[in-house]
Amino acid sequence: MGTLTEEIFSRRLGRSIHAGDTVVAPVDFAMAHDVTTPLAIEAFRKMEMPLWDPDHVVLVFDHILPANTVAAAGLHKLIREFAQEFGVTHLFQEGICHLLMVEKGYARPGGLIVGADSHSTTYGALGCFAAGMGSSDIGIVFATGRTWFRIPETIRIDLRGALPPGVYPKDLALKVIRQLGAEGANYLAVEWGGEAVAAMSMDQRLTLANLTVDFGGKAGLIEPDAVTRDFLGDTETADLHPHQPTYLSRLEIDAETLEPQIACPPAIDNVQDLSTVEGLELDEVFIGSCANGRLEDLALVAGYFDGRQVHPRTRTMVVPGSKKIYMEALQLGYVETFMKAGAIVMNAGCGPCLGRQGGVLASGERALSTSNRNYPGRMGSPDAEIYLASPAVAAASALAGAIADPRRVI
Repeated sequence: MGTLTEEIFSRRLGRSIHAGDTVVAPVDFAMAHDVTTPLAIEAFRKMEMPLWDPDHVVLVFDHILPANTVAAAGLHKLIREFAQEFGVTHLFQEGICHLLMVEKGYARPGGLIVGADSHSTTYGALGCFAAGMGSSDIGIVFATGRTWFRIPETIRIDLRGALPPGVYPKDLALKVIRQLGAEGANYLAVEWGGEAVAAMSMDQRLTLANLTVDFGGKAGLIEPDAVTRDFLGDTETADLHPHQPTYLSRLEIDAETLEPQIACPPAIDNVQDLSTVEGLELDEVFIGSCANGRLEDLALVAGYFDGRQVHPRTRTMVVPGSKKIYMEALQLGYVETFMKAGAIVMNAGCGPCLGRQGGVLASGERALSTSNRNYPGRMGSPDAEIYLASPAVAAASALAGAIADPRRVI
């Protein structure tokens, strides 16, 4: 039938669907978090309809947890009361919504998920169509269980070869953003493929799908394969692959020649080779977020920190993406390694990423983050500087107190 997106919608609707078609389709799950749920509830109540299906609504406290103001606490209370009123049991306060949607098994190959957060594209790593939507749209889905889509055309990105030592999926994603720009895939689906992607673990693939929206993508998808089946523990995962697809365009990246990349202020598409900014002193390093807060990311950082101390000039925050990841990191000794190295380990959640708690930047400060946004004011003062890079770069930089190349750290 066509691209992964066209295949998914065709199966969902039982007829041939093509890019450019406008359709109304039922979704598997609708998700919102503590910042976006109150607006979704407001839109839902205006419709004066019953909740579509409480078993397919997912609500997550993660952006401001614990509540840090009376106003935030009031919004949390509103959400809990809504969940109790309508029987919503998928109510979580154990980590970032995007990690939980995968951990809890809501994202499946061939599925269709909408979330009131732009980084809902993350779940496409498992071969489902997942897209972020506005809170009002999600409120309508709460009532109807369906929403409209203009089926996007698809860009195919093939990552050839193998990643060299010290280079990671974050570097690949930033390289693509460097070439296409922050709006290079506006309202387009993106298929990630090639040898480098086939060799990636699910944790690594989730990073690529997550960052798809940061160059405009409506969805970022990876064809389900043996890695997907192993991750899901499901040998019966439905066969899903592009069938004689027609792509809007194709981009090929040579993974083997790639070096560490870094997104510099004031925007994510201001991407440079790491060497151009190496040595810039840092006030803060943040390791976590829905882009790089998974267990493999923490394992990578622990490997750099083991037996070392972070630089006394640079406060270093490590935020596991979920309770499950936190507990695994505890059992494996990573949390002890972080604390012995002088880092601050915070509760699972979004942490400093959105500039509301846990390490807000002062005017004139400079931070390096493993997150996915670096516009002015994202992590605090609009006069602070934010650089985005891989967990390996973050770890090496925390040790050096300045932006550092992980390939130079033994």
